[in-house]
Amino acid sequence: MEITKKDYSIAFWAGVLTGLFAVPILLNVGVREPLAFLMVIGGVPFLWVAGVWFGGFLSRWLPFMAQFGKYAAVGFLNAAIDFGILNAISMAPGVTAGFVVGGVNIPGFSVAVFNSYLWNRLWTFRQPEGEGLFDDVPKFLLVTGIGLAINSGVVVLFTTYITPFFGITSVAWLNVAKVIASATSLLWNFLGYKFVVFKDEQRIVPKVQAQ
Repeated sequence: MEITKKDYSIAFWAGVLTGLFAVPILLNVGVREPLAFLMVIGGVPFLWVAGVWFGGFLSRWLPFMAQFGKYAAVGFLNAAIDFGILNAISMAPGVTAGFVVGGVNIPGFSVAVFNSYLWNRLWTFRQPEGEGLFDDVPKFLLVTGIGLAINSGVVVLFTTYITPFFGITSVAWLNVAKVIASATSLLWNFLGYKFVVFKDEQRIVPKVQAQ
């Protein structure tokens, strides 16, 4: 899969969005230095472009890496949306633990899931000819709905029943819990997308046509 100028442009704007959604995360964990915000908002877009370029470079030997570079950019954007909305909502009422935080966790996860579907179907994966954009939504919602339950359950478990280590603040512990929850649901979602939602191998690793 050849990386085009359009891919670099899309990666850049994905990076811009990632940086913007990272702002409430930084604020909620106590970061106040303007330079830190400038580095995130101004630097991430170029990192995403570099990541897509590097994936294209590696695709000379490993063809799937061009697609993986895009998938990684979308994945980090999804994580920023998920974490950003969680921290923005948590910051307002000061909710950092308990069963309530499971509900606070839902909006960001849901927006990130919708974002993931659109970006992956329109950019990362090739859409088969004649297939509608939202044809796979029922399967996608089933898989990600279970992923949401896993994600929120892990957040509640860690923030409510496990004491923070080494004097970590409750806000920082919420984000640690979110990292673990995201990793857990990521594994579930990957298996679900691969074998249920996007089970057609041509969508995951497009065949290279002979020249």
